[in-house]
Amino acid sequence: MSKVKFTETVIRDANQSLIATRMPFSDFEDILEKFDEAGYYSLECWGGATFDSCLRYLDEDPWERLRKIKAKVKNTPLQMLLRGQNILGYKHYPDETVRMFVRKSAENGMDIFRIFDALNDFENIKVAVDETIKCGKHAQGCICYTTSPVHTLEKYAQMGKELEEMGCHSICIKDMAGICGPQEAYDLVKALKSSTKLPVFLHTHQTTGLGPLTYMKAVEAGVDGIDTAISSFAGGTAQPATETMKYALEQIGYETDLKDDVLKEIADHFAPVKAKFLENGTLNPSVMGVKADILKYQVPGGMLSNMIANLKDLGAMDKFDEACAAIPKVRKDMGYPPLVTPLSQMVGNQAVQNVLFGEYKSISKEIKAYLRGEYGTAPGEVNQELVDRCWKPEELVQGRYADGLEPIFEKTKAELGKKARSDEDVLSYIAFPQVAEKFFASREEKESNTVNYTIEKKED
Repeated sequence: MSKVKFTETVIRDANQSLIATRMPFSDFEDILEKFDEAGYYSLECWGGATFDSCLRYLDEDPWERLRKIKAKVKNTPLQMLLRGQNILGYKHYPDETVRMFVRKSAENGMDIFRIFDALNDFENIKVAVDETIKCGKHAQGCICYTTSPVHTLEKYAQMGKELEEMGCHSICIKDMAGICGPQEAYDLVKALKSSTKLPVFLHTHQTTGLGPLTYMKAVEAGVDGIDTAISSFAGGTAQPATETMKYALEQIGYETDLKDDVLKEIADHFAPVKAKFLENGTLNPSVMGVKADILKYQVPGGMLSNMIANLKDLGAMDKFDEACAAIPKVRKDMGYPPLVTPLSQMVGNQAVQNVLFGEYKSISKEIKAYLRGEYGTAPGEVNQELVDRCWKPEELVQGRYADGLEPIFEKTKAELGKKARSDEDVLSYIAFPQVAEKFFASREEKESNTVNYTIEKKED
């Protein structure tokens, strides 16, 4: 039997899904070398919400975090999640900014770029893929998995061909809500293996309880690698457990490179980290259970927590079930987009507004931009009545939205002046202006205080 590759997610997606990416570098610094010894194919450690969270909540420079990880994980490839033309933000950026971001990520230590577009509109990932290849790094093109009348096996197989023709080195089936069942995974992996010659990886979540079953059937179909989380940070809205999947696969004859003793050390390290977040309330026990309703609503964990937060702020938690029930209608009106960032938040927020204020009495600016065509081409037919309410025909985006965006990197760099110490700082600001500016000010203040303290000590 063949060998199955494992990508460990504890530093990125597992902690993003369970504790909203609130894990500081200090919580995993001492265990980083062990990842190199464990036998992983890759370590997912950056991208997704980590960039925003470092700046916004952890008072860390995300670029410095990446460099620190690379300094200790020298042999296992580092992997990130990149939103194509969105980079790591929530809107489209000019091509030169996308290229600069990929280039700087590569220079700072990134090896594997898992690149996706929320609509599976591959026009929105081609620049990021091209730059990744030019940097000599691994470009993994994503297919965001969802179910709808327009998402057929034939359509997914065609997507795989498009990614191969684009130059991607591998394909990832990205099941962000954990809704891909065992038979669906088997059929999809078989279809992609038939339509392309590329290695196929599968990413899912344990949210619905399907994860391990889905992985087993995917491996049977010939999948090359799976995403798992070390057991102390596995389950719930995170991924299935690394050790459990290793045990199960090896029992039926598959090979892995994973080492039990090293995995035990890693699991033991993260157990008290998890306990800390449980104790301080960051880890809500509710996210650790199985939520079968998601098979109907297709709501990823992050979208679910975002909806709950919105309803709590509005004092309307009693409307939660009604808001969940409104999601399929909004999604249909939007042309059946996969529910992944940023579309998941946009659809969820609109569903909440529809329940609280009446159907489309209030339309968010993000949904309006989507209806205009700023996020790309919808998979299915969009509700034309909504489009007509928001835009005149001549105002609609024609072609690829990013083609009409002016370069902003050098202009932003000049405007920031000494506030930005590097090109990386400029990119942080472009992605999250207010948050980055606050971080820069905090950095200056801390360094000033350190200098003053040192001077006072010398004078003493």
